[in-house]
Amino acid sequence: MSAPILDYTLNDGVAVLTMDDGRANALGHAMINALSAALTRADGEAKAILILGREKRFCAGFDLEVMAAGPEHVAPLVSAGANLLMDIYEHRLPVVIGCTGHALAAGGLLLLSADLRIGAEGDFKIGLPEVAIGMTMPIFGLELARDRLSNHHLTAAVTQARIYNPQEAAQIGYLDQTAPAASLKETALTRARELGGLSQPAFANTKRKERGSTISYIRETLVSDARTFDGAAR
Repeated sequence: MSAPILDYTLNDGVAVLTMDDGRANALGHAMINALSAALTRADGEAKAILILGREKRFCAGFDLEVMAAGPEHVAPLVSAGANLLMDIYEHRLPVVIGCTGHALAAGGLLLLSADLRIGAEGDFKIGLPEVAIGMTMPIFGLELARDRLSNHHLTAAVTQARIYNPQEAAQIGYLDQTAPAASLKETALTRARELGGLSQPAFANTKRKERGSTISYIRETLVSDARTFDGAAR
């Protein structure tokens, strides 16, 4: 029997979700479904959520085997990923990410969807390389980047596909802070507990108002924009 790709534990009110597929934590249907189910479970028993990756690998993006299998496979996967990202971005609970290593493509978008992002210090790559590999950035990715990244760096980060190290990523908005890899989990847990102590439903209601226009635009355009999910530059 294979090991689960997502571990779920409840730690002092924080639902800790640890991705580990033994490789690069790509977002395939199995990982997306596991994360979605964990978010739903956390909603019923936790005060905050912490998402972690495996050592030196947070998330390498969408599953390349699926992305190379043809448009009929790409659109369903990217659409499922978009809905996962929005579930995180809209979640009523605070969502913290402990970025354990490389976070590229959809991995970078995961960072943009969370409330607080702490990255491990080290020689890691963070960013959105879609344009560099011939893919058109979907609207949901553009809008998450527009909301969370420094406006001064938006074009370089998205249209010019610049990749950053953790220190640079914290300066432009992929991360909020960095921490030594050895203490990343505990640092992220501490911050998640702090955010979990904020009053509800005040937190959820304010978060919804803060992000309302972005949420509405992404939801309204998701179906029509799915024709660009085939990986072709347009």
